[in-house]
Amino acid sequence: MNINISKKIAAAAAAVMLLTACGSGADTADTSDVQTTAEAAAAEETAAEEETPASDWTELDNLQIAEEMGLGWNLGNQLEATNNGTPEETAWGNPVVTEELIKTVKEQGFSSVRIPVTYLSKIGEAPDYTIDAAWLDRVAEVVDYVIDNDMYAIINMHGDGYYTIDGAWLLCAEDDAAQEEIKAKYEAAWTQIADRFKDYDEHLIFESMNEEFNNDYGKPDPAAYANINAYNQIFVDAVRGTGSNNEKRWLLIPGWNTNIEYTAGDYGFVIPEDKLCTADGNRLMISVHYYDPYNFTLDENSGSAKTQWGKNAVENYDSWGQEDYADTMMKKLNDKFVSQGYPVIIGEFGTVDKTYMDEANGAYRRYWAEYTVKAAKANGIIPVYWDNGWNGKNGLGVIDRTTYEVTQPDIIEGMVRAITSDGDYEIPAVG
Repeated sequence: MNINISKKIAAAAAAVMLLTACGSGADTADTSDVQTTAEAAAAEETAAEEETPASDWTELDNLQIAEEMGLGWNLGNQLEATNNGTPEETAWGNPVVTEELIKTVKEQGFSSVRIPVTYLSKIGEAPDYTIDAAWLDRVAEVVDYVIDNDMYAIINMHGDGYYTIDGAWLLCAEDDAAQEEIKAKYEAAWTQIADRFKDYDEHLIFESMNEEFNNDYGKPDPAAYANINAYNQIFVDAVRGTGSNNEKRWLLIPGWNTNIEYTAGDYGFVIPEDKLCTADGNRLMISVHYYDPYNFTLDENSGSAKTQWGKNAVENYDSWGQEDYADTMMKKLNDKFVSQGYPVIIGEFGTVDKTYMDEANGAYRRYWAEYTVKAAKANGIIPVYWDNGWNGKNGLGVIDRTTYEVTQPDIIEGMVRAITSDGDYEIPAVG
């Protein structure tokens, strides 16, 4: 319940009652009493606003936050779904999100939920760039589903930077003249988002953007990367500037296309300065995604897709991107960031269902997911599985969002086993 609103209603009601009583007397009644009563009610309302406290805050350092966030799950293809440039929760085939779904997610052993959010036409015109209030209300409602169930929630600005999405505007490769407006809009948008959630406790984390790049899958362009770094700095400053719990909230920062090599390697990624943070220590995290090897994880082309992975594979598997590669990538993230006090979140990882090509694919998907989580945990990294809500052929779903049925229990079981196991353990073999 919003304490601020309830206090305002009470103050207004009291003022109305007193004014009515005064007005029912003779015409010669002293109007100064009415004025004094109204002023007192206004003063009470102002005091209520000033006294509304931020939510209780539990301070968690870099090691504690990683432990608490545990294994995560993505509410993919929902609040970032769009229709002709307008965000629409059910536009990509998923039903309206319910708290029952989030409870089901928690029951499976997940501790965090990433909630991708796209804004696009929900942001108004310059110079205010006002975000549609109803859209922010819905985002807050879904965030509350997660936090009310004692889980961590991550919200971001997801599809606004896609060159492939109608109405996208957070475009890092545009010229300097365009960048001036882009940056002003970005600052205004994040200031509003952060202000809306500034009193939430440590269970809410902001992620600046998602898979931001110039739509060229080659090496990063230095000028475009500089704009990404600038966006991240604007994000940090805007959030911290709203005060309250946002002065110490954990903030999640991506590099070029959330690519591990282009973020951890020498390609131009710059961690923002965080001079406005009031916490005792670093409160910035690094965001990356992991979908390697692509032909096994996401490729749906029957001519190139791989259906098996790892040391137990017997046919149709890649010659690269196996267990040793996963270990190398996770260690790279640990060496570059985790060991320096910057938690890393793998905000997305997963494999599409290709059992229609190979009946054994499900077992290899479980093994890949379990190995990925195990390697991540060994390096202090927080893994968040990408569920797009699609179950079946080429889907990444593990839970049916209509019936709440767990559709991939083996994959979930493997990931939970990896995140909860202490030290080294032998992952169950495929077959």
